[in-house]
Formats: sequence, C-alpha cells, structure tokens
Amino acid sequence: MGLAELLLGGEHQVRDIVIRFPKSSDYFRSRRIDFCCGGNRPLQEAVEEKGLTLEEVLNDLRQMVNEHPTAKEENDYTRWNSCDLIAHIVNKHHAYLRQELPHIEQNVNKVFRVHGQDEAHLAEVHRLFGQLKAELLEHTEKEEAEVFPKMVNWETAREPETLVKLQASIAELEAEHDKAGSILKEIRALTQDFTPPAHACTTYRITYSRLEELEEMTFQHVHLENNILFPRYE
Repeated sequence: MGLAELLLGGEHQVRDIVIRFPKSSDYFRSRRIDFCCGGNRPLQEAVEEKGLTLEEVLNDLRQMVNEHPTAKEENDYTRWNSCDLIAHIVNKHHAYLRQELPHIEQNVNKVFRVHGQDEAHLAEVHRLFGQLKAELLEHTEKEEAEVFPKMVNWETAREPETLVKLQASIAELEAEHDKAGSILKEIRALTQDFTPPAHACTTYRITYSRLEELEEMTFQHVHLENNILFPRYE
C-alpha cells in the first residue's frame, strides 16, 4: 500500500504510517501521539484521544509528505536485513543508554537534592527515573545476551524450536517496552512536558532537556523493534 493511500482516512495504524514515512515520527512526537508502544491502533483513535481532529492531522501529514517526498534510503529500515538492523539497535540505541543514563542520573539526583524539598514532584521524578534506568539496562542486556542471538540463529538455521522461543521472548520484551513507555509518560506529565520553572538553574534545565532526549531516543528504539524487527518473527 502506498503512502498516499495510508493518508486517505483514519483506519490505518499509526505505526504503518511511520514505517512507510519515518519523518512522520517527528510530527507524532510533537503531538504526543504514541507511535511505538501504542502504534498498533487506528490513526483516528489515537488522534481523538489527544483531542485533535482527523482531518487536521491528515492535512499536516500530507503537507509533510509534500515537503519531504522521499525518505532517505539509509533510513528506510524496512529494507535492512535483520542482522544489520540488530547491529544498528545495539550500536546506536543500546550504546546511547549505557553512555547517557549514568549522566542523566547524576543530574536527576542533583536537582532532587537541591530543589526537592520545595518542589514535591521532583521526588517522584527521581523515583521513576531510577526505576526506568534499572529496567532499560536490564532490558538491553537481555536482548543482547539472549534474544538477538536467537534472531541471528533463526536467520541462518530456521529451526522451529528457535522461533517458538523467540516469540515467547518477544512478548516479554514488548511488555517491557510498554512499561518503559508508561514511565516516560508519567515523567513527562510530572515535568509539564519537560518545561522547567522560570527560576530553574542551568542544571535543572539541562536535566529536563536530557530527559526529553531520552524519551525521544527510547521511542525511536521501541519503534524499530516493535514495528519493524519483531514482526519478522511472528
């Protein structure tokens, strides 16, 4: 199905639009429309949940298509074989988490320590981030040690037993994605869309910016897995 057909109405799934037109992920993110964990539902349903009109969203997406008529070939991950896609996820997204989470944690801890007594929401942000960090790092370790090797094995050997184990593992990973997405949504709500208060110091502002970047990177990460990689093993 062509992109133009996907944008005729609201019955097609959000994830199908993002897969066909990756640039649309920027738009969905700006409108707070979930395209990764919650991307497997009709566009109309996702739009109405946010209080938007379907025609407004479709018009915006069509305009984006006109301005960006073709996706860059190197970013059309649907064309990548699974081994290359897995390597990209590990080298970009897993590496990002391992490098950045400790630094974000330092910032979150400092802001909570300095401002937490006067701003109660920071205690919850601190708690949620600690939970998110632990779960994301455990998640990436599981993927690299257990799941991704099975995927590579399946690509070469095609053993039915491997596929059965893979499908069970993928169900667990998708549940973990949902949980991480929910935590990030809670953090966004607590921080009022990562908007620091007027009195915020530089560290406070940097912390919110890095949390927002973490959300964006996590959504990209989950999109590649839930919507492109995992369906190959259904």
